[in-house]
Amino acid sequence: MQLGGLLSEETFRAMLLQERRRAERSRKLFVLMLLDAAAFVADGTAEKILPKIQSVILNSSRETDIVGWYKDGIVLGVIFTEVSVETKHPITEILRSKVVNALQQELNRPASSKLVVTVHLFPESPEKGGSDPIADFKLYPDLSEEKSKKRLSIVIKRVLDLAGSLGILVLLSPLFALIALAIKLTSKGPVVFRQERLGQFGSTFDCLKFRTMYVNNDPKIHREYVQQLIAGQVGNGSQESGKAATYKITNDPRVTSVGRLLRKASLDELPQFLNVLRGEMSLVGPRPPIPYEFEVYDIWHRRRVLEVKPGITGLWQVSGRSRICFDDMVRLDLRYAQSWSVWLDLKILMATPRAVINGEGAY
Repeated sequence: MQLGGLLSEETFRAMLLQERRRAERSRKLFVLMLLDAAAFVADGTAEKILPKIQSVILNSSRETDIVGWYKDGIVLGVIFTEVSVETKHPITEILRSKVVNALQQELNRPASSKLVVTVHLFPESPEKGGSDPIADFKLYPDLSEEKSKKRLSIVIKRVLDLAGSLGILVLLSPLFALIALAIKLTSKGPVVFRQERLGQFGSTFDCLKFRTMYVNNDPKIHREYVQQLIAGQVGNGSQESGKAATYKITNDPRVTSVGRLLRKASLDELPQFLNVLRGEMSLVGPRPPIPYEFEVYDIWHRRRVLEVKPGITGLWQVSGRSRICFDDMVRLDLRYAQSWSVWLDLKILMATPRAVINGEGAY
């Protein structure tokens, strides 16, 4: 159904993407409100009810807010731009109550109860320790559209992931056994180390690695270092002039002698081919972050865990590895996400052995 004064679905979703980019730069939050009128479409009353809903929305929004179709003819959307969160009650609840009360005055109660109203704050603020994905999918309809356009490429990418990871696991099984034996003979603890990481859209999974550290070590050392690095607070006199701070700690006292060799050759990451088999990772993609890293991400950094599935290797590993600063690493990840193709994946895979043998930037 067409209503005057409303942006089309295509235009509204483009404006939503533009507003996300603007919020990343300005750090000013916005709220997306969705009003799902599917019940009215189903019972044939949409033509009568939707104009009234539109009137309420326009009267409840400012000139700077954006109003249009989130889903043509079914879901209306409002983007409340540059909202303030310094209020006694959550801004999402304030806006929702304002619109719902206005709807109840304009429509009868049975009709207003059929309308599903949801609010979505950008950027999302997930609770620490929560198990739900950090991304609110309603804020990223463009990613679903992009996925549909690349459906065939995604299928081919998954086939390559399955074939490549299975082949590596079979061919290198003797090496797996030797590494496991070396770890067992030189230090106490399990052979494989499991660490919670964030996958695409912030879903959590156990990332597998050969254990390279002594057991019962204090993770606070790495947590503080990485958080300072991401915040741009690492760059002390220990760094050589003109060189960026490394993403990993050099001469980490928690690392075993065998672990140091495994890290230098990137052999500690071999168990992650099991993560690829399980669909949690891909052969190529951004490295999956640790939750405490994500806590100090700038808003624009978050896109590296949204747009593509994390991988074992990527542009960062073959282009700069630990020699570049964190912001540049993220830029490489975003460049990959925006331009990835099966051919680009193959080129990165072919360049990875050279980067591993070179070993520069690995710690």
